[in-house]
Amino acid sequence: MPSAAPEPRRVLIPPTLQPAPLVLGQAVHRLAGRSMGTTWQVDWVGPRQVQPTVVQHALQSALDELVRQMSTWETDSELSRFGRLRAGEWQVLSPDFFQVMQAALQVAEASGGAFDPTVAPAVDHWGFGPAGRHDEAGFSAPAAALPVASTWQSLQLDTRQCAMRQPGGCRLDLSAIAKGHGVDVMARVLRERGIESFLVELGGELRGEGHKPDGQPWWVALEHPPGAELPSTVLALHGLSVATSGDYRRAYQAGGQVRSHTIDPRSGEPVSHGLASVSVLHTDAMWADAWATALTVLGPQAGPACAEAQGLAALFISREAEGRFSEHLSPALRAFLA
Repeated sequence: MPSAAPEPRRVLIPPTLQPAPLVLGQAVHRLAGRSMGTTWQVDWVGPRQVQPTVVQHALQSALDELVRQMSTWETDSELSRFGRLRAGEWQVLSPDFFQVMQAALQVAEASGGAFDPTVAPAVDHWGFGPAGRHDEAGFSAPAAALPVASTWQSLQLDTRQCAMRQPGGCRLDLSAIAKGHGVDVMARVLRERGIESFLVELGGELRGEGHKPDGQPWWVALEHPPGAELPSTVLALHGLSVATSGDYRRAYQAGGQVRSHTIDPRSGEPVSHGLASVSVLHTDAMWADAWATALTVLGPQAGPACAEAQGLAALFISREAEGRFSEHLSPALRAFLA
């Protein structure tokens, strides 16, 4: 009986990857927990005899602090309090919150508003926010979008005071960037404790540094939409982060239409084009996370064009007729092909 053909596979290797020696007396340790409505996991290299309790506590405390700052679900978070300010009032932000807002506004401008931190009203309207979830009893799917009321261009940041001005009626949703920043913060916590080789994962967003004790990098597979019969993509996550945005996550059907959790801020409606997923590689998970959302919103034509213009390494997977899928690799991603 003939053997089955091997699964098609491509390998991506960053140019910075160098051979590494074996490291004796070291082992891979694993920690895990929950935060931001999802799970997290860290694999890290350290002595075989190690007490991970201190590292676990430091990681969880750092994530708890980010939730206190930027959660849309916590009524007393800094983000929620900002939404209750009167027009013209300023709020001093924690450094991490301020950093995320700076990045969010940069991506909003570079993407022509495809990424928008002020999208909270539309997120709530379609049942993906704390105001009334689509998967809860009593939720009634809306028939139309809210009037578009984007205010990101009216937000003002004061870099000296680390503060932000409320333009009036502005509510923030940082779900498309805060999780990536959480990955970066976890990496920072590990490095502060002398841990240089690790793989961090938070809700599917990943960041890898260093090597495993056997000298191998942290190999990960890029996420594909369910049912997509495409070559698997394996990446050496070395000094890199990867984030994926997909229309198959947290979607629901209403009135014969699929409502994606990814909202186009320019129309106020869930995206409905054929782009099924976008994976973005970047040195920082925060930027990978935000750009994965922005490119998804832009769609199968404008998304790749924007990725090329911004020099982003991105994998686009689109739905075609009869249940087929197609893919597009940006020029920056093709440079990783082994």
